[in-house]
Amino acid sequence: MPNFLRIIAHIRPYSTYAGMNVFFNVLTILFSLVSLTMIIPFLRILFDIQKLVLDKPNFSFSVEWLTNYFNYTLSQLMLQYGKIEALLLVCLLVIVVFFLKNFFRYAAVFMMAVIRNGVVKDIRNQLFNRILHLPIAYFTEQRKGDMMTRVTNDVQEIEWSIMSVLEALVRDPITIITYLAALFFISPKLTLFVLFVLPITGGIIGKIGKTLKKQSHQAQTQLGILLSIIDETLSGLRIIKGFNAQQMQQQKFVQSNQKHFQIMKNMLRRRDLSAPLSEFLSICVVATVLYVGGRMVLTHSIELEAETFIYFMVIFSQILSPAKSFSKAFYNIQKGMASVERVYQIIDTPDNIHLPAKPLTIKDFTREIEFKNVQFAYGNQPVLHNINFTLKKGETIALVGASGAGKSTIADLIPRFYDVNNGSILLDGNNIQQYHLEDLRQLMGIVTQEAILFNDSIFNNITVGIERQVSDSEVVEAAKIANAHDFIMQLPEGYQSLIGDRGCKLSGGERQRLTIARAVLKNPPILILDEATSSLDSVSEKLVQEALFKLMQNRTSIIIAHRLSTIQFADKILVLNKGKIVEGGTHETLMAKKDGHYRKLVQLQEMQG
Repeated sequence: MPNFLRIIAHIRPYSTYAGMNVFFNVLTILFSLVSLTMIIPFLRILFDIQKLVLDKPNFSFSVEWLTNYFNYTLSQLMLQYGKIEALLLVCLLVIVVFFLKNFFRYAAVFMMAVIRNGVVKDIRNQLFNRILHLPIAYFTEQRKGDMMTRVTNDVQEIEWSIMSVLEALVRDPITIITYLAALFFISPKLTLFVLFVLPITGGIIGKIGKTLKKQSHQAQTQLGILLSIIDETLSGLRIIKGFNAQQMQQQKFVQSNQKHFQIMKNMLRRRDLSAPLSEFLSICVVATVLYVGGRMVLTHSIELEAETFIYFMVIFSQILSPAKSFSKAFYNIQKGMASVERVYQIIDTPDNIHLPAKPLTIKDFTREIEFKNVQFAYGNQPVLHNINFTLKKGETIALVGASGAGKSTIADLIPRFYDVNNGSILLDGNNIQQYHLEDLRQLMGIVTQEAILFNDSIFNNITVGIERQVSDSEVVEAAKIANAHDFIMQLPEGYQSLIGDRGCKLSGGERQRLTIARAVLKNPPILILDEATSSLDSVSEKLVQEALFKLMQNRTSIIIAHRLSTIQFADKILVLNKGKIVEGGTHETLMAKKDGHYRKLVQLQEMQG
């Protein structure tokens, strides 16, 4: 229920449209009520079943006065214009009333369209914004397919299951209340009996609807698993084919798809039960009221004429349609609430990267970066132990060691992709947690082993994150420094060429040189290079290495290197082993240690290479 209220709270920016929707719904209901009651009395007088009412009735707050006054008006109409003309006039009046009823009905839906789509748009924006700002650590625990399901299918389910029935949630209660008020006016005693019977049927429908929420949650979760399998298959298609694993992957998908089928089948069966069940229960209620009310009229237990009782039953029968619609809306809401919870699980996820109330601003890096007794763990798994080192402005430091030693973790701590568990990282004497996060990251350029590119033009990929206006010449100059200009100009549309999903139209070396051009254009004082050449062939590596050397000139750099031959120029090399710094120094001083870790790593690579 709290999450449902949060969804409803999204309507606030559209309060004008909501008010107009309610207003038009009320008019629709009133004209609907008039259209039901105006034809039968006229036909009774027209065909002489009932005598003309010639005397204007004295006012009294009762159904008898209302009926007599209506009959008196119709009688005057017939006396003044004659039967044929009166019939034509009433027919025209019926057309006008029904036109206005349907016009206002459309006007209400017209207003609701803005609310319905606007709320869904706002929820999707809020969800995507939250995904952008969640810490990197959050996504290591999540399936990519499940995240995609929440942004797409879950938000779509909210539109179909909740926003689509908002009209019913507004219109149907007003309709039911209006009709009940009319029934009270006709016969309070019989209406009280109706109010006793209706909640019983509502309780039965509600009990069945509660199971939909659980099943819908399971269905959306299973759909997320399906999307994850599809994503893994598309990403690893070469390996799947190369290892003849198509059958295994197909079986995995079929099993997951079968689970989704079973859940959806059971859920939809229950949802589809709402219409026949509510209709059957409605007829049971009608029959009960007809029997009890008819018996009261026949035994004169209530002061109600047979004709008025017929009016009562006609109006009461009109309650059944909105009641049925309301019960269907209840089913849909129960189904949609599972998606609401899944969406708000992301929106409500706390951010582990805590921002200071009054952050310091920083526009340039002037002195040094210092790690002081830094400790870090992924969950309960310790990764770094008492890391201490200083990187002065203009220096280059290289981190080496076996896989899992903690090199990339150190690099990730500097731009605050993660925060340290103990100790501190200082930048120009202040803890990096005191700085404005965007200011801190603006000082850094990052080139990773995997070239992160987007399905866009080369120009837009190079200018990612650059807020100022960038000229073509600046982009070309950055590409030249990154040894990328020549291959770009060979493409059909040059810098406007689309590079495909994740840059699939380019080679590995070309993709990496674009990320270097991106870093060159940003022109940051601090560079973080995370094994930027480890996955390239020798020719591409040479080109990328040349580009990196150009990029690193007059910058403070942190290099994580797999190939040790590429970091011999570093001012300092730190050797990590099991999350600890075990050696530090220049290439020459470390090689001078006969049993040193670094020397053993170099010798091992020379033997392998």
